Amino acid sequence: MKALGKILGLVFLGLLLILVALGFALTHLFDPNDYKDEIRQLARDKANLELTLNGDIGWSLFPWLGLELHEATLASAASPDQPFADLRMLGLSVRVLPLLRRQVQMSDIKVDGLNLTLSRDEQGRGNWQDIGHPAKPAAPPVAINQPAPSAATAGTEPGEAPKAQPLKLDIDSLTLNNARIDYRDAKSGQQFSAEGIELSTGAIREGASIPLKLSALFATNQPVLRAKTELQGQLRFDRVLKRYQFEDLKLSGEASGEPFKGKTLTFAAQGQLLLDQAAQVAEWTGLKFSVNQLRALGELNVRDLNNQPKLTGGLSIAQFNLREFLADLGQQLPASADASSLGKFELVTRLKGSPTSLSLDELHLKLDDSSFTGTIAVTDFAKQALHAQLKGDRLDLDRYLPPQAKAAVAASSSRQAEVKSTVATASQSGSTELPNAPTQQAWSETPVLPIDQLRKLDLQLSLGLGQLTLDQLPIENASLKAQGKDGLLTLESLRGELYDGNFAVNATLDVRPTIPLLSAQKRISRIPVEQLLESQGQKPPLKGLLDLNADLSTSGNSQKAWVEGLNGTASFALSDGVLLEANLEQQLCQGIATLNRKSLSGPARGKDTPFEELKGNLSFRNGVASNPDLKARIPGLSVKGNGDLDLRVLGMDYRLGIVIDGDKSAMPDPACQVNPRYVGIEWPLRCRGPLELGAKACRLDKDGMGKVAGKLAGDKLNEKIEEKLGDKVSPELKDALKGLFKR
Repeated sequence: MKALGKILGLVFLGLLLILVALGFALTHLFDPNDYKDEIRQLARDKANLELTLNGDIGWSLFPWLGLELHEATLASAASPDQPFADLRMLGLSVRVLPLLRRQVQMSDIKVDGLNLTLSRDEQGRGNWQDIGHPAKPAAPPVAINQPAPSAATAGTEPGEAPKAQPLKLDIDSLTLNNARIDYRDAKSGQQFSAEGIELSTGAIREGASIPLKLSALFATNQPVLRAKTELQGQLRFDRVLKRYQFEDLKLSGEASGEPFKGKTLTFAAQGQLLLDQAAQVAEWTGLKFSVNQLRALGELNVRDLNNQPKLTGGLSIAQFNLREFLADLGQQLPASADASSLGKFELVTRLKGSPTSLSLDELHLKLDDSSFTGTIAVTDFAKQALHAQLKGDRLDLDRYLPPQAKAAVAASSSRQAEVKSTVATASQSGSTELPNAPTQQAWSETPVLPIDQLRKLDLQLSLGLGQLTLDQLPIENASLKAQGKDGLLTLESLRGELYDGNFAVNATLDVRPTIPLLSAQKRISRIPVEQLLESQGQKPPLKGLLDLNADLSTSGNSQKAWVEGLNGTASFALSDGVLLEANLEQQLCQGIATLNRKSLSGPARGKDTPFEELKGNLSFRNGVASNPDLKARIPGLSVKGNGDLDLRVLGMDYRLGIVIDGDKSAMPDPACQVNPRYVGIEWPLRCRGPLELGAKACRLDKDGMGKVAGKLAGDKLNEKIEEKLGDKVSPELKDALKGLFKR
């Protein structure tokens, strides 16, 4: 037995020596460079590949099956003169014996100077698509009466595909140096390139962590963009379980180009990536990323990968300066009234999404001094459909609106100069001439609305605010509901409390026509009118609580166009009011003193005129409001009148009639004591000039005073007739005489 064992050992030793000798002979006596033509032909026949080997082929057989190629190019056999790849050097080697056990044990794989040039033609066909699809050989003739191969000879049951065991990989390392990829699409004109690609890994073994490092410089032409990136981490995979992990991911780099207007974007990200194809799950946990000054944390989960992927997760963005961040990205924001606005931005939210939508739920947003909670969702990326439901504590919207245009400032300055000149000539005593009607335009021609963007808007918005500042108005408990689609925007409601009163507005904006159309319905209840005017920078001519109902329409895209195209109707009532710096009593006293042929003994003692109510109806036509039924009640007096308000220049032209209702109390001046015969007489006033003057623009109507004097003279004669004639003549004759003197 010992001899037999010794013999067998000698036999195996001899076989091993023979194999080593054979390997030595093959590698030293057989030169693969002598068979380049056969190798090229084999590549054409089996892979439809045109292989050019300009360098030497180096190889080894045992115990490593090694191959080393130099200066090789690849092209499709259909276009051999247009290579899509060239290679400076490729070196790899595989252990021979493990291959018999379907195990791939390789030493270092080295690739140097790989260039891939990929392209699609006008028909969308790529220059690599013919590779691996050799022309089908002619079918061999079928022998008559030749039996078909049995299942046993085939090695499998009929209809059953052979089951191949997966290869087990064991590679010491992979190194890729100086690689480049170019891609061009002739139909779209799009180009993409990745150059300076450097890839290095540690040992590649299934189920073990594989250190990996990758760097490259990417570029595109649509838009023009360049980005330098570096990626590193630990890769782990299990092909049986279809589970792939990227642990301790670290991605960093910087980008510049057209989107950033010459600015440079610096970015970084890290976390743990997982792809589980069996469970159809992808995750990014421990997510941290930064873009310039923006810093964020979060996690992302995607489920149901093979059907309709569903995204969930969370995101937290630390406070940063949004205005500076956008400026660093080359995004120029429109000018705002407050240059420091958008200085603070902070966000925490839960994410929910699909391939076509994204929702920010449980949102907590801080913008400058405002805080919001609620939901913001893009329900359709293709249509840019935005839905938002938010509640906030406060929002000063004036900070974010455009500053007053220079044209508006110039127009306002010119008009203010005109008003000051008018004020300088006006006198509270009413002894001067009527002020001239204003002529200077009061509104800006600068476009207000971004029409092109509004035509594309798909919006549903619900907003509630504890305090909203809009157009300098401090609105409390504001609520807003609006929607827009296909160029038609609807303000369903805007409600709030203002100066202890309240208001409600609904409106539509139609930007589908070339000239936008606007319509609005407004309701105002018991809002102090003087505070409304003061908020607009105007000196109020009166005080009182305003009730207003209006239905208005206009067109255009500037303040001037809106005012000049204003049409509609309105009704108003002003209660508990005061005419400021205008003593109608003094005006009336002046008229009575004139009729009494007396002079006032002193200056007026008061400067304001209180009234119980001021009401009327307005009809708007192209920016001019006609008021045919103005009525006011002042203690002891009643006022009625008619006139126009020219909103284009903020001017007024009214004729008023003041009737003494019978208040016979002593007047401040003896020259204007009320005579019983003055009761019931309508005293005429004319008011003309800028709205800012209020009642200071009112004077006695001299033409009307002549009629009053005639009426009083007629009444005096009638009294004399009654006194002299008594019962001496018939009543018919006395009535005829009275009528004659009245005429």
